[in-house]
Amino acid sequence: MSATSTRISDVRIDSCILPKDDPEWKFALAANPNSEGWIVTIVTEAGDCGYGYASSMPHYGAPLAAVRANIEGFTETLVGTDSTQIAAILHKLDRHVVGNNQAKAAIDCALHDLLSRRLGIQLCDLFGGAMRTEFSSLRILPIKSPADMAANARKLMQKGVRHFKIKVHGEVELDIARVAAIREEVGKDVGLTIDANQSYTPKDAIRAITAMADHGIALAEQPVAAGDLAGLKLVTNSVPVTVEADEAADSLDQVFTLVKGRMVDAVSLKITKLGGLRNTVAAARICEAGGIRYRIGAHVGSRLIAAAATHMAATLPGIWYACELSEFDRLLDDPFEGLEVDNGIVHLPTGPGAGVLPRAGSALAAVR
Repeated sequence: MSATSTRISDVRIDSCILPKDDPEWKFALAANPNSEGWIVTIVTEAGDCGYGYASSMPHYGAPLAAVRANIEGFTETLVGTDSTQIAAILHKLDRHVVGNNQAKAAIDCALHDLLSRRLGIQLCDLFGGAMRTEFSSLRILPIKSPADMAANARKLMQKGVRHFKIKVHGEVELDIARVAAIREEVGKDVGLTIDANQSYTPKDAIRAITAMADHGIALAEQPVAAGDLAGLKLVTNSVPVTVEADEAADSLDQVFTLVKGRMVDAVSLKITKLGGLRNTVAAARICEAGGIRYRIGAHVGSRLIAAAATHMAATLPGIWYACELSEFDRLLDDPFEGLEVDNGIVHLPTGPGAGVLPRAGSALAAVR
């Protein structure tokens, strides 16, 4: 190929609004009948394409319109640049603007997808190759009554799911009742975790998690406010359950702070909040060096972002518990195909790049 064939000629931004199969789905911080984001397509002068997904995450300070505006702001830096120079491109973006990790994550993923497709290899091969190709599905149970949440768990068990994350709301007695009802419904051999999304005070978190431990929960995710690191450490040191940071671990600096201070037992890693594949792998290495557990958190959106997360997860040796790689299964009208859940198992997509492509007939398919 000529020296210019890998240069970026265009960056496309397409809306990706995916209705939820349960329009009343909610968690402690928000309720929205749709999962909203943007598909970023990076095109080279040779016509090669790479795809990335930018999620709208208002609880991380990334509303939908702002995410698009940031991607548009990065376009001038990208067009005309050699797409194979990923490290240099991402360095320029970091110098261009601080944060805006959701927009950066889409560009990072699109560049890695583009390069691996061009080379005819799987995306995971860019990070050392796959150590595993199958992942047990962990599904999220949105906030409802204890009985309704138990019924939802039963329906998912019939699809092969054996790990659940129970969304709770900071109402201690009701949250304990939710966990108890679900445990009674699913039996003792199913894995249960809880996610408070910052909704407890430290004292309430200690009281709730200690009681929930009697029902066999494996971990408690982000029990207190993201900025309350002292409170987070207090909870970690006070309960007999693994405590995991999510919203508090929204940058490499924050992951380092959490690990150095041993403020949590584990960290939920997400491409979207950390700004891409490279940063997420770096965060995993920080956790490994500090003896803190990690796993892959929920990548809610198109199969495109789930596939990228699955490829990354395949390369990480320290994942200790079921990952949240199958939330796409509750979303409708996905423009991408090539990733499915089979009896509760997510399989690493085959084929070059992330292994997923725009569905035939979609507007995105016209440029692939």
